[in-house]
Amino acid sequence: MIRKLRSGQYRLYSRKVDPRTGKRRNLGTFKSRGAAEKHEREVQYFKRH
Repeated sequence: MIRKLRSGQYRLYSRKVDPRTGKRRNLGTFKSRGAAEKHEREVQYFKRH
């Protein structure tokens, strides 16, 4: 899940809510949406391999 921040950067959040905090985990902040989408694909690949 990618959200745009006020600073103009994009942050990748986990899809599920963290039960300990009740919020989504921050999986990294990127300068461009393309970079965030690329990292999201890498995370999904890693989860299944």
